[in-house]
Amino acid sequence: MSFEITVAFVEQYKATILLLSQQLTSRLRGTTIEQTVLGRTFYGERIGATAGADIEDRHGDTPLISTPHSRRRGSMVDWDWGDLVDDLDKQKMLIDPLSTYLQNAFGAASRRIDKHVYDALGGTAAAGQSGGDTVNNFDAGECRLIDSDGTVVSAGSNHSAATSTGLTIAKLLTCKQLLDEGDIDPERQRYFVTNPFNLNELLNTTEVKSSDFNTVKALAMGQIDTYMGFKFLMLQNFQDAIKGHLRDSEAETAGEAVECYAWAQNAISLGVGKDITSRVTERADKRYSIQPYVKMSFGAVRVEGPAVVEISLKKS
Repeated sequence: MSFEITVAFVEQYKATILLLSQQLTSRLRGTTIEQTVLGRTFYGERIGATAGADIEDRHGDTPLISTPHSRRRGSMVDWDWGDLVDDLDKQKMLIDPLSTYLQNAFGAASRRIDKHVYDALGGTAAAGQSGGDTVNNFDAGECRLIDSDGTVVSAGSNHSAATSTGLTIAKLLTCKQLLDEGDIDPERQRYFVTNPFNLNELLNTTEVKSSDFNTVKALAMGQIDTYMGFKFLMLQNFQDAIKGHLRDSEAETAGEAVECYAWAQNAISLGVGKDITSRVTERADKRYSIQPYVKMSFGAVRVEGPAVVEISLKKS
């Protein structure tokens, strides 16, 4: 065969682009109560429990029971994402990456929504008529806290510096007990957010002969998502502040623990100023490159502290 036939060799190009593995949809948004927001802030209105009065006379005055009202204030955060697709680059690649770019952007937006919800579960909340009061997650009447050794933190106190351990059935039972003690309606769906490491720890602490073993194994394998009344939600990058996924706690910064949460449906109010919106436009100022653009405006605030349990667990 001719020595010059190499000039006829061709290179094969892929017709598609592989989007690397990542969380593409929000996993926490569905656990919240959403409200449409016009403005920079929004309020979650609350009504507390009341007690009636025993009737001890005939034809007496009707009692007037003052219904306690309170509110929490959330603040909106605007977020956007943009990139450029050069028409000349498309010719060189022989493929159009635009749809993959948009898919990537929607994934980033969805993870940012999860960050709002996660931060609201254990962060400070603005309270009062105008939101001027600050409520910490560990204040009395707010979240119940569990140290990484499984002990319940006294009301008004934060986590101790206890040595971190992983998730166990006993710790899950404590989470359930604390929600029950808060009179949280058992009909409300309950959730538990953790990372894959702690789910594996739960499996490792379950004896093979235990009736829980097969259930936890099915949970770890993704065959079911509910155990002990909790719907499990997995978030991998708890400590990844660079990607803007979830917040760091002081314990996480020290490389010791991660804050996980058990909570009931609608304990978080999610304000939606503008849902995830995309546009694709031609930019004359960028040599007529195509710009995929995604934006949104969201905010979240904890509106029911007793419906949230924060537990400090070994991170990895």
